[in-house]
Amino acid sequence: MSLIKTSSEIIKIKKSARILSGIMKELRMLVRPGISTEELNQIAEEMIRSKGAQPSFKNYRDFPAALCVSINETVVHGLPDDKKIKQGDIVSLDLGVFYKGFHADMAITIPIDPIDDSSRRLICITEEALMKGIEAVRAGGYLGDVGYAISHYIWGAGFDVVRELCGHGIGKSIHEDPDILNFGKKGEGLMIRPGMVFCIEPIATIGRGKVRLSDDKLSYVTEDGSRSAHFEHTVAVTDMRVEILT
Repeated sequence: MSLIKTSSEIIKIKKSARILSGIMKELRMLVRPGISTEELNQIAEEMIRSKGAQPSFKNYRDFPAALCVSINETVVHGLPDDKKIKQGDIVSLDLGVFYKGFHADMAITIPIDPIDDSSRRLICITEEALMKGIEAVRAGGYLGDVGYAISHYIWGAGFDVVRELCGHGIGKSIHEDPDILNFGKKGEGLMIRPGMVFCIEPIATIGRGKVRLSDDKLSYVTEDGSRSAHFEHTVAVTDMRVEILT
């Protein structure tokens, strides 16, 4: 896949992103104690198809659902089932939309109040780290600048970064080159060029940032059982700035 998208391709990705961000806003309002993760998944898929789009994740690499719902120590790719969300949980929603040939991808983490102070701070720091990473994107800069900005902020707040998982390019495929690591060194890595479209997605943990594949062979959980938060935006690089598409 080409690392550089044309202006017409970016416009098409932006249309997918608009659908996705609108659906995510609605899903956020539905996440509450007593709702099951499978209910959220069904609602997400219905919303996507009502827009004439398709869920990017369903049947991708054997994932059977439209929505990833990752709770507490589940880091990513949480498989929806009959488990009900409860007070004190932190819930990450990760959703992709495929519309007229192009994908967009987005993730948020939601507190189910009341939650403990460490979990609340984890969510805030991870979301802020996403914005730090986006602020580090500029044409002529390097992907290492983005990874450094994310990890420097998370580590400085006393949390850890999940290194085994990362952001990615996006376009005609949900996952394309390049990998967007959540750690790095300034001035290193691939040079950022106008026309690049990729997903930045910091993942932070309260404990150590080591993860393992869970028993379902699809989702990842923290090795030490500590909680994790995850935020993601799809962004496009122009000559002058970076645009958040989701």
